[in-house]
Amino acid sequence: MKPIRIGLFGLGTVGAGVAKVCVSHRGELEEKIGAPVELTAVVDKDLTTPREGLDLAALPLTSNPEAILGDSSIDIAVELIGGIEPARTFVLRALAAGKHVVTANKALLATHGDELYAEARKRGLILAFEASVAGGIPIIRAVKDGLSANRITLLQGIVNGTANYILTKMTDEGLEFDLVLKEAQEKGYAEADPTFDIEGIDSAHKLQVLATLAFRTSVKLEDIYVEGITQITPLDIALALEMGYRIKLLAIAKSSDGTLELRVHPTMIPETSPMSAVSGVFNAVFTSGDIVGDLMFYGRGAGQLPTASSVWADIVEIARRHSAGHSATAQDLPILGRRPLVLKPMAEIRTSYYLRVSALDQPAVLAQVAGILGRHEISIASVIQKTHKRASAVPVVMMTHEAQEGNMQRALAEIDALPVIAAPTHMIRVETA
Repeated sequence: MKPIRIGLFGLGTVGAGVAKVCVSHRGELEEKIGAPVELTAVVDKDLTTPREGLDLAALPLTSNPEAILGDSSIDIAVELIGGIEPARTFVLRALAAGKHVVTANKALLATHGDELYAEARKRGLILAFEASVAGGIPIIRAVKDGLSANRITLLQGIVNGTANYILTKMTDEGLEFDLVLKEAQEKGYAEADPTFDIEGIDSAHKLQVLATLAFRTSVKLEDIYVEGITQITPLDIALALEMGYRIKLLAIAKSSDGTLELRVHPTMIPETSPMSAVSGVFNAVFTSGDIVGDLMFYGRGAGQLPTASSVWADIVEIARRHSAGHSATAQDLPILGRRPLVLKPMAEIRTSYYLRVSALDQPAVLAQVAGILGRHEISIASVIQKTHKRASAVPVVMMTHEAQEGNMQRALAEIDALPVIAAPTHMIRVETA
Protein backbone atom coordinates (compact mmCIF):
# COMPACT_ATOMS: atom_id res chain seq x y z
CA MET A 1 0.00 0.00 0.00
CA LYS A 2 1.17 3.53 -0.75
CA PRO A 3 2.76 5.13 2.34
CA ILE A 4 1.40 8.26 3.96
CA ARG A 5 4.14 10.85 3.56
CA ILE A 6 4.40 13.59 6.17
CA GLY A 7 6.27 16.89 6.12
CA LEU A 8 6.99 18.52 9.49
CA PHE A 9 7.58 22.26 9.93
CA GLY A 10 9.35 22.85 13.24
CA LEU A 11 11.56 20.65 15.39
CA GLY A 12 11.06 22.54 18.62
CA THR A 13 9.55 21.03 21.75
CA VAL A 14 6.35 19.71 20.17
CA GLY A 15 7.89 18.97 16.77
CA ALA A 16 10.57 16.85 18.44
CA GLY A 17 7.80 15.04 20.31
CA VAL A 18 5.98 14.28 17.05
CA ALA A 19 9.20 12.89 15.58
CA LYS A 20 9.82 10.77 18.69
CA VAL A 21 6.34 9.26 18.53
CA CYS A 22 6.87 8.46 14.87
CA VAL A 23 10.00 6.49 15.81
CA SER A 24 8.73 4.82 18.98
CA HIS A 25 5.15 4.02 17.92
CA ARG A 26 5.43 3.57 14.18
CA GLY A 27 4.07 0.01 14.23
CA GLU A 28 0.95 0.92 16.21
CA LEU A 29 0.36 4.03 14.11
CA GLU A 30 0.59 2.08 10.86
CA GLU A 31 -1.84 -0.55 12.20
CA LYS A 32 -4.36 2.15 13.13
CA ILE A 33 -3.99 3.93 9.79
CA GLY A 34 -3.84 0.80 7.66
CA ALA A 35 -0.88 2.10 5.65
CA PRO A 36 2.86 2.72 6.10
CA VAL A 37 3.91 6.09 7.57
CA GLU A 38 6.94 8.02 6.35
CA LEU A 39 8.38 11.22 7.80
CA THR A 40 9.60 12.58 4.48
CA ALA A 41 10.97 16.02 5.44
CA VAL A 42 11.58 17.98 8.65
CA VAL A 43 12.14 21.72 8.23
CA ASP A 44 13.76 23.83 10.94
CA LYS A 45 16.17 26.77 11.04
CA ASP A 46 18.30 25.02 13.69
CA LEU A 47 19.94 21.91 12.24
CA THR A 48 22.59 21.33 14.89
CA THR A 49 21.25 21.73 18.44
CA PRO A 50 20.69 18.25 19.93
CA ARG A 51 17.09 17.24 20.67
CA GLU A 52 16.87 14.83 23.59
CA GLY A 53 15.88 11.35 22.49
CA LEU A 54 16.31 12.03 18.78
CA ASP A 55 19.09 11.13 16.36
CA LEU A 56 19.22 14.18 14.11
CA ALA A 57 21.36 12.33 11.59
CA ALA A 58 18.55 9.82 11.09
CA LEU A 59 15.99 12.53 10.29
CA PRO A 60 15.37 14.10 6.85
CA LEU A 61 16.27 17.48 8.38
CA THR A 62 16.61 20.61 6.26
CA SER A 63 16.26 24.38 6.58
CA ASN A 64 14.56 24.68 3.18
CA PRO A 65 10.71 24.86 3.39
CA GLU A 66 10.51 23.87 -0.29
CA ALA A 67 11.43 20.35 0.82
CA ILE A 68 7.80 20.16 1.95
CA LEU A 69 6.01 22.80 -0.10
CA GLY A 70 7.63 21.77 -3.37
CA ASP A 71 7.33 18.00 -2.90
CA SER A 72 4.11 16.81 -4.51
CA SER A 73 4.44 13.37 -2.92
CA ILE A 74 3.89 14.71 0.62
CA ASP A 75 0.30 14.11 1.73
CA ILE A 76 0.17 15.91 5.10
CA ALA A 77 2.01 19.06 6.21
CA VAL A 78 2.32 19.54 9.98
CA GLU A 79 2.90 23.13 11.11
CA LEU A 80 4.51 23.41 14.56
CA ILE A 81 6.65 26.53 14.26
CA GLY A 82 4.13 28.79 16.04
CA GLY A 83 3.55 32.52 15.61
CA ILE A 84 1.81 34.15 12.67
CA GLU A 85 4.49 34.34 9.98
CA PRO A 86 5.87 32.39 8.24
CA ALA A 87 3.36 29.86 9.64
CA ARG A 88 0.41 31.46 7.82
CA THR A 89 2.26 31.48 4.50
CA PHE A 90 3.39 27.87 4.90
CA VAL A 91 -0.14 26.66 5.71
CA LEU A 92 -1.69 28.54 2.78
CA ARG A 93 0.95 27.31 0.38
CA ALA A 94 0.64 23.73 1.61
CA LEU A 95 -3.13 23.83 1.06
CA ALA A 96 -2.68 25.41 -2.37
CA ALA A 97 -0.31 22.55 -3.21
CA GLY A 98 -3.00 19.99 -2.35
CA LYS A 99 -1.70 18.89 1.07
CA HIS A 100 -3.82 18.30 4.14
CA VAL A 101 -2.58 20.35 7.10
CA VAL A 102 -2.28 19.72 10.84
CA THR A 103 -1.45 22.64 13.13
CA ALA A 104 -1.19 23.34 16.86
CA ASN A 105 -1.08 27.10 16.27
CA LYS A 106 -3.95 28.66 18.26
CA ALA A 107 -2.70 32.22 17.67
CA LEU A 108 -2.74 31.66 13.91
CA LEU A 109 -6.23 30.16 13.99
CA ALA A 110 -7.58 32.90 16.25
CA THR A 111 -6.31 35.67 13.98
CA HIS A 112 -6.46 34.12 10.48
CA GLY A 113 -8.77 31.12 10.91
CA ASP A 114 -11.42 32.33 8.47
CA GLU A 115 -8.84 32.72 5.71
CA LEU A 116 -7.29 29.31 6.36
CA TYR A 117 -10.64 27.49 6.60
CA ALA A 118 -11.80 29.11 3.35
CA GLU A 119 -8.65 27.94 1.54
CA ALA A 120 -9.04 24.40 2.86
CA ARG A 121 -12.70 24.30 1.74
CA LYS A 122 -11.78 25.67 -1.67
CA ARG A 123 -9.20 22.91 -2.14
CA GLY A 124 -11.32 20.11 -0.64
CA LEU A 125 -8.71 19.47 2.05
CA ILE A 126 -8.64 18.91 5.80
CA LEU A 127 -7.17 21.48 8.18
CA ALA A 128 -7.00 19.83 11.61
CA PHE A 129 -6.06 21.50 14.90
CA GLU A 130 -6.73 19.23 17.89
CA ALA A 131 -3.44 20.25 19.54
CA SER A 132 -4.26 23.97 19.41
CA VAL A 133 -6.32 23.88 22.63
CA ALA A 134 -5.51 22.17 25.93
CA GLY A 135 -2.52 20.12 24.77
CA GLY A 136 -3.23 16.42 25.13
CA ILE A 137 -6.92 16.78 25.99
CA PRO A 138 -9.05 15.80 22.95
CA ILE A 139 -11.45 18.71 23.43
CA ILE A 140 -11.65 19.83 19.78
CA ARG A 141 -12.79 16.40 18.63
CA ALA A 142 -15.23 16.16 21.54
CA VAL A 143 -16.85 19.50 20.72
CA LYS A 144 -16.84 18.99 16.94
CA ASP A 145 -17.91 15.35 16.79
CA GLY A 146 -18.68 13.84 20.19
CA LEU A 147 -21.17 16.55 21.11
CA SER A 148 -22.56 17.14 17.64
CA ALA A 149 -26.12 16.22 18.71
CA ASN A 150 -26.09 18.89 21.41
CA ARG A 151 -26.73 22.58 21.61
CA ILE A 152 -23.82 23.60 23.81
CA THR A 153 -24.77 26.24 26.35
CA LEU A 154 -21.52 26.57 28.32
CA LEU A 155 -17.80 26.19 27.81
CA GLN A 156 -15.65 27.04 30.81
CA GLY A 157 -11.99 26.17 31.02
CA ILE A 158 -8.61 26.45 32.65
CA VAL A 159 -6.66 26.41 29.39
CA ASN A 160 -3.34 28.04 30.29
CA GLY A 161 -0.96 25.96 32.38
CA THR A 162 1.40 28.83 33.20
CA ALA A 163 -1.31 30.97 34.78
CA ASN A 164 -2.74 27.97 36.61
CA TYR A 165 0.68 27.03 37.97
CA ILE A 166 1.21 30.57 39.27
CA LEU A 167 -2.20 30.76 40.94
CA THR A 168 -1.77 27.28 42.43
CA LYS A 169 1.60 28.20 43.99
CA MET A 170 0.22 31.48 45.30
CA THR A 171 -2.71 29.59 46.84
CA ASP A 172 -0.74 26.72 48.37
CA GLU A 173 2.23 28.73 49.65
CA GLY A 174 0.92 32.27 50.09
CA LEU A 175 3.57 33.70 47.76
CA GLU A 176 3.52 36.98 45.85
CA PHE A 177 2.83 36.94 42.10
CA ASP A 178 6.26 38.26 41.02
CA LEU A 179 8.11 35.63 43.06
CA VAL A 180 6.08 32.74 41.63
CA LEU A 181 6.41 34.07 38.08
CA LYS A 182 10.19 34.13 38.43
CA GLU A 183 10.18 30.55 39.71
CA ALA A 184 7.91 29.45 36.84
CA GLN A 185 10.36 30.99 34.35
CA GLU A 186 13.30 29.21 36.01
CA LYS A 187 11.47 25.87 35.76
CA GLY A 188 10.50 26.43 32.13
CA TYR A 189 6.77 26.72 32.83
CA ALA A 190 6.74 30.38 31.74
CA GLU A 191 8.41 32.09 28.79
CA ALA A 192 11.03 34.80 29.19
CA ASP A 193 8.26 37.13 27.99
CA PRO A 194 5.18 35.68 29.74
CA THR A 195 2.73 38.37 28.57
CA PHE A 196 0.45 36.07 26.51
CA ASP A 197 0.06 33.69 29.45
CA ILE A 198 -0.33 36.02 32.42
CA GLU A 199 -2.44 38.62 30.62
CA GLY A 200 -4.95 36.03 29.40
CA ILE A 201 -4.17 36.41 25.69
CA ASP A 202 -3.23 32.76 25.16
CA SER A 203 -6.48 31.70 26.87
CA ALA A 204 -8.41 34.08 24.61
CA HIS A 205 -6.84 32.50 21.50
CA LYS A 206 -7.98 29.08 22.68
CA LEU A 207 -11.45 30.32 23.62
CA GLN A 208 -11.85 31.81 20.14
CA VAL A 209 -11.07 28.45 18.54
CA LEU A 210 -13.40 26.52 20.85
CA ALA A 211 -16.27 29.00 20.76
CA THR A 212 -16.27 29.21 16.96
CA LEU A 213 -16.70 25.43 16.84
CA ALA A 214 -19.09 25.00 19.74
CA PHE A 215 -21.50 27.83 18.98
CA ARG A 216 -21.21 27.91 15.15
CA THR A 217 -20.83 31.67 15.32
CA SER A 218 -18.14 33.89 13.84
CA VAL A 219 -15.97 34.93 16.79
CA LYS A 220 -13.23 37.51 16.48
CA LEU A 221 -10.44 37.84 19.01
CA GLU A 222 -11.56 41.40 19.73
CA ASP A 223 -15.00 40.07 20.72
CA ILE A 224 -13.49 38.44 23.81
CA TYR A 225 -13.08 40.42 27.03
CA VAL A 226 -9.60 39.66 28.39
CA GLU A 227 -8.14 40.31 31.84
CA GLY A 228 -4.99 38.72 33.26
CA ILE A 229 -3.83 37.62 36.70
CA THR A 230 -1.16 40.21 37.48
CA GLN A 231 -3.36 42.07 39.99
CA ILE A 232 -4.24 39.01 42.07
CA THR A 233 -2.70 39.23 45.55
CA PRO A 234 -2.07 36.68 48.32
CA LEU A 235 -4.59 38.61 50.44
CA ASP A 236 -7.37 38.11 47.89
CA ILE A 237 -6.47 34.43 47.59
CA ALA A 238 -6.52 33.99 51.39
CA LEU A 239 -9.86 35.79 51.72
CA ALA A 240 -11.31 33.66 48.91
CA LEU A 241 -10.21 30.49 50.70
CA GLU A 242 -11.75 31.76 53.93
CA MET A 243 -15.08 32.09 52.13
CA GLY A 244 -14.81 28.68 50.44
CA TYR A 245 -13.55 29.76 47.00
CA ARG A 246 -10.42 29.42 44.86
CA ILE A 247 -9.24 31.86 42.21
CA LYS A 248 -8.63 30.51 38.69
CA LEU A 249 -8.03 32.13 35.30
CA LEU A 250 -11.10 30.96 33.38
CA ALA A 251 -12.03 31.17 29.72
CA ILE A 252 -15.83 31.37 29.62
CA ALA A 253 -18.36 31.15 26.80
CA LYS A 254 -22.07 31.12 27.61
CA SER A 255 -25.10 31.16 25.32
CA SER A 256 -28.64 32.13 26.31
CA ASP A 257 -31.63 33.58 24.51
CA GLY A 258 -29.78 33.83 21.22
CA THR A 259 -26.78 35.67 22.67
CA LEU A 260 -23.19 34.63 23.36
CA GLU A 261 -20.86 36.05 26.01
CA LEU A 262 -17.10 35.53 25.76
CA ARG A 263 -14.65 36.42 28.50
CA VAL A 264 -11.29 35.52 30.03
CA HIS A 265 -10.52 36.75 33.55
CA PRO A 266 -9.59 35.66 37.08
CA THR A 267 -12.63 34.02 38.62
CA MET A 268 -13.61 32.86 42.08
CA ILE A 269 -15.15 29.39 41.98
CA PRO A 270 -16.40 27.27 44.91
CA GLU A 271 -13.91 24.86 46.43
CA THR A 272 -16.53 22.16 45.91
CA SER A 273 -16.32 22.61 42.11
CA PRO A 274 -14.24 19.95 40.32
CA MET A 275 -12.55 22.80 38.45
CA SER A 276 -11.10 24.17 41.71
CA ALA A 277 -9.02 21.00 42.13
CA VAL A 278 -7.23 21.50 38.78
CA SER A 279 -3.74 22.45 39.91
CA GLY A 280 -0.27 23.16 38.56
CA VAL A 281 0.15 23.07 34.79
CA PHE A 282 -2.92 20.88 34.23
CA ASN A 283 -5.90 22.04 32.17
CA ALA A 284 -9.61 21.31 32.31
CA VAL A 285 -12.61 22.21 30.19
CA PHE A 286 -16.19 22.00 31.47
CA THR A 287 -19.02 21.83 28.95
CA SER A 288 -22.78 21.67 29.20
CA GLY A 289 -25.00 20.37 26.40
CA ASP A 290 -28.77 20.31 26.26
CA ILE A 291 -28.84 16.54 25.68
CA VAL A 292 -25.75 15.12 27.38
CA GLY A 293 -25.72 17.48 30.36
CA ASP A 294 -22.46 18.41 32.08
CA LEU A 295 -19.04 17.01 31.10
CA MET A 296 -15.52 17.81 32.23
CA PHE A 297 -12.29 17.07 30.34
CA TYR A 298 -9.06 17.05 32.35
CA GLY A 299 -5.42 16.40 31.58
CA ARG A 300 -2.06 17.82 30.63
CA GLY A 301 -2.63 21.04 28.76
CA ALA A 302 0.88 21.38 27.40
CA GLY A 303 4.17 19.55 27.17
CA GLN A 304 6.04 17.74 24.46
CA LEU A 305 4.41 14.32 24.40
CA PRO A 306 0.82 15.22 25.46
CA THR A 307 0.65 17.81 22.66
CA ALA A 308 2.32 15.42 20.22
CA SER A 309 -0.41 12.91 21.10
CA SER A 310 -3.04 15.35 19.82
CA VAL A 311 -1.02 16.10 16.67
CA TRP A 312 -0.84 12.42 15.89
CA ALA A 313 -4.58 12.01 16.50
CA ASP A 314 -5.14 14.45 13.63
CA ILE A 315 -2.52 12.80 11.42
CA VAL A 316 -4.04 9.35 11.96
CA GLU A 317 -7.58 10.53 11.16
CA ILE A 318 -6.48 12.32 7.99
CA ALA A 319 -4.28 9.41 6.91
CA ARG A 320 -7.10 6.89 7.30
CA ARG A 321 -9.42 8.92 5.12
CA HIS A 322 -6.72 9.74 2.60
CA SER A 323 -5.78 6.06 2.26
CA ALA A 324 -9.43 5.12 1.76
CA GLY A 325 -9.86 7.81 -0.89
CA HIS A 326 -12.39 9.78 1.14
CA SER A 327 -12.41 13.49 0.42
CA ALA A 328 -12.83 16.27 2.95
CA THR A 329 -16.26 17.77 3.63
CA ALA A 330 -17.34 21.26 4.61
CA GLN A 331 -18.29 19.87 8.03
CA ASP A 332 -14.66 18.98 8.77
CA LEU A 333 -14.08 22.70 9.40
CA PRO A 334 -15.89 25.23 11.61
CA ILE A 335 -19.22 26.14 10.04
CA LEU A 336 -21.64 28.93 10.86
CA GLY A 337 -25.11 27.99 12.03
CA ARG A 338 -28.21 29.14 10.21
CA ARG A 339 -28.93 31.38 13.19
CA PRO A 340 -25.57 32.66 14.50
CA LEU A 341 -25.67 33.98 18.04
CA VAL A 342 -25.51 37.70 18.80
CA LEU A 343 -22.39 38.63 20.76
CA LYS A 344 -23.25 40.16 24.13
CA PRO A 345 -21.22 43.23 25.19
CA MET A 346 -19.23 42.74 28.39
CA ALA A 347 -21.19 45.55 30.06
CA GLU A 348 -24.37 43.45 29.74
CA ILE A 349 -23.15 40.18 31.27
CA ARG A 350 -24.42 39.22 34.71
CA THR A 351 -22.43 37.51 37.44
CA SER A 352 -21.67 37.81 41.15
CA TYR A 353 -18.73 39.82 42.46
CA TYR A 354 -16.12 39.86 45.20
CA LEU A 355 -15.09 43.36 46.29
CA ARG A 356 -12.21 44.25 48.60
CA VAL A 357 -12.62 47.88 49.57
CA SER A 358 -9.67 49.64 51.28
CA ALA A 359 -11.56 51.95 53.61
CA LEU A 360 -10.34 54.47 56.17
CA ASP A 361 -11.32 53.45 59.70
CA GLN A 362 -14.10 55.99 60.04
CA PRO A 363 -17.81 55.80 60.90
CA ALA A 364 -20.42 55.23 58.19
CA VAL A 365 -17.96 54.11 55.49
CA LEU A 366 -19.83 50.88 54.88
CA ALA A 367 -23.09 52.79 54.60
CA GLN A 368 -21.62 55.05 51.90
CA VAL A 369 -20.33 52.10 49.90
CA ALA A 370 -23.57 50.13 50.30
CA GLY A 371 -25.55 53.18 49.22
CA ILE A 372 -23.61 53.48 45.96
CA LEU A 373 -24.03 49.78 45.24
CA GLY A 374 -27.74 50.01 45.93
CA ARG A 375 -28.21 52.94 43.57
CA HIS A 376 -26.67 50.81 40.83
CA GLU A 377 -28.97 47.84 41.56
CA ILE A 378 -26.26 45.76 43.22
CA SER A 379 -27.27 43.92 46.38
CA ILE A 380 -24.78 42.70 48.98
CA ALA A 381 -24.85 39.01 49.93
CA SER A 382 -22.26 39.15 52.75
CA VAL A 383 -19.71 41.48 54.37
CA ILE A 384 -16.47 40.75 56.21
CA GLN A 385 -14.52 43.57 57.84
CA LYS A 386 -10.93 42.81 58.78
CA THR A 387 -9.51 44.84 61.65
CA HIS A 388 -5.82 45.68 61.89
CA LYS A 389 -4.27 47.40 64.87
CA ARG A 390 -2.63 50.73 64.03
CA ALA A 391 -3.80 50.48 60.39
CA SER A 392 -5.26 53.65 58.89
CA ALA A 393 -7.18 51.65 56.26
CA VAL A 394 -8.91 48.31 56.69
CA PRO A 395 -10.13 45.84 54.07
CA VAL A 396 -13.89 45.52 53.84
CA VAL A 397 -14.81 42.42 51.82
CA MET A 398 -18.18 42.12 50.14
CA MET A 399 -19.80 39.38 48.12
CA THR A 400 -22.64 40.54 45.92
CA HIS A 401 -25.60 38.83 44.41
CA GLU A 402 -25.71 38.59 40.62
CA ALA A 403 -25.45 42.02 39.01
CA GLN A 404 -24.81 43.60 35.64
CA GLU A 405 -21.18 44.32 34.72
CA GLY A 406 -21.86 47.85 33.49
CA ASN A 407 -23.57 48.74 36.77
CA MET A 408 -20.66 47.31 38.73
CA GLN A 409 -18.09 49.32 36.77
CA ARG A 410 -20.02 52.54 37.32
CA ALA A 411 -20.42 51.78 41.03
CA LEU A 412 -16.68 51.08 41.42
CA ALA A 413 -15.80 54.40 39.83
CA GLU A 414 -18.01 56.18 42.40
CA ILE A 415 -16.73 54.14 45.33
CA ASP A 416 -13.08 54.75 44.50
CA ALA A 417 -13.77 58.50 44.24
CA LEU A 418 -14.92 58.65 47.87
CA PRO A 419 -12.47 60.49 50.17
CA VAL A 420 -12.76 57.61 52.68
CA ILE A 421 -11.35 55.08 50.19
CA ALA A 422 -7.58 54.68 50.53
CA ALA A 423 -6.81 52.57 47.41
CA PRO A 424 -8.58 51.25 44.30
CA THR A 425 -11.10 48.53 45.05
CA HIS A 426 -10.14 44.99 44.09
CA MET A 427 -12.93 43.29 42.14
CA ILE A 428 -13.03 39.61 41.11
CA ARG A 429 -15.95 38.01 39.30
CA VAL A 430 -17.57 34.96 40.87
CA GLU A 431 -18.99 31.91 39.09
CA THR A 432 -21.05 29.63 41.31
CA ALA A 433 -22.44 27.19 38.72
